[in-house]
Amino acid sequence: MSMNRPAAAALAAALCLPAAGCGSPSAEKATGTTAAASVSGYPVTVGNCGVKETFEKAPSRVVVMNGASVAEVSTLLALGLGDRIVANEQSYGMSEVPGRAAAIKKLPTGDVKPNDAYDIPRETMLGLRPDLVLSTTSYGFDQKNGFATRAQLKDVGANTYVSPQGCDQDTSGMTIADSYRLLRDMGKVFGVRDRAEKLIAASEKNIAAVTAKVKGKKKPRVMVLFSNMSMGGNDFSSVVAKGIYNDILARAGGSNAFENASRTSFADLSKEKVAATDVDALVVIGYHDPNPAAYARKLLKEFPQWPAAKNTRYVTLSDSMYLGPSNDVAVRRIAELLHPDAF
Repeated sequence: MSMNRPAAAALAAALCLPAAGCGSPSAEKATGTTAAASVSGYPVTVGNCGVKETFEKAPSRVVVMNGASVAEVSTLLALGLGDRIVANEQSYGMSEVPGRAAAIKKLPTGDVKPNDAYDIPRETMLGLRPDLVLSTTSYGFDQKNGFATRAQLKDVGANTYVSPQGCDQDTSGMTIADSYRLLRDMGKVFGVRDRAEKLIAASEKNIAAVTAKVKGKKKPRVMVLFSNMSMGGNDFSSVVAKGIYNDILARAGGSNAFENASRTSFADLSKEKVAATDVDALVVIGYHDPNPAAYARKLLKEFPQWPAAKNTRYVTLSDSMYLGPSNDVAVRRIAELLHPDAF
C-alpha cells in the first residue's frame, strides 16, 4: 500500500522532504487534562521566525495545523493542555507512548475539510476563531497555499507559532534540542514552565543513561525510512539523510548509513544504491501505515546481503523519531536493537 499523494505532498512540504511525545512515558499524562496555569507572569513574548508574539494570557482556543506532524499536538498533551484545543488536524494513528494515539483521536477536529494542500483553508481557519495557531513550518501560513497568513490571523486576534527549524522549511539541521525548545516555548506561552522543565529533565536523564551504556561501542550503520511512502522519482525516496533522526541515532550508539546521500532531510535513491550499501539495522517509521513491520520484513527479504537481513535486525517507530517530547523513547528502543548486550 503506497501513501496517498496528498498526504505524501503534505509530509514533503511540512518536513521539506523530511519532519514528530514526553521525556519519560511514565511521567507523561496522555489524557491532555489542563495543567494549572499561573494567572501571573503575563504578558509574555516569544520570538518566532523574526516575529515577536506577545500573549496577554494563556491561549484557550488553539488550532493545530496538520503539517504531517504530531509534534505540536503531542507537546500540548504532554503539558496537560488538551482541553485548550478547538481543532486538531494532526494524527499518525499510532504512538510509542501509551495512551497518546487514543488521546489525539479524542480531540476535536473542528469538522475541517482540508484544501488541496491538505490542511486548513483560510476561511475555515478564520471561522474557527482561534487565539493561537500552531504550524510545523512556515508553509502553514503561506497565502499561496490557500492558508491564512500570520498577519491575517493577527488581525482577528490570533497569535501564531512556527515550530523550531520550521521558519525556512528546512529541518535538516534539527536536533533533540529543538524538541526541548518547543516544550519550553509552549510552557512559557501557557504559563506551565515548571511542567515543561520537568519533562525536559526526565528526557535528558533517560537519554544520558542510554548513551552511557553504549559509549565506546562500534556504531552500526542504520537505514531510516518511512514505510510504504513515495515522495520522489526513485524506488527509495523516503530514506532519511539529515535531521533529528541522526541526533537520535547518535545518542543510541548508531550512525546513518545514508547521511551523505543528500544535503536535505531525505535522499531519493535507486534500488541499486540501496543494494550497494551495507545496512546493519533498519528503523522503519510508520506514518498512517497499519503494519510497518511487514514493510521492514519485506525489505530484509529484498536485500538478503545486508547484515540487517542476516540478523533480522529492525525496529518500527512513529512519533518518537520526530520533533516532539518523546525522543528518549526512540533513543532507548534503537539502542536496545543495536546493542542488546548493553541492556
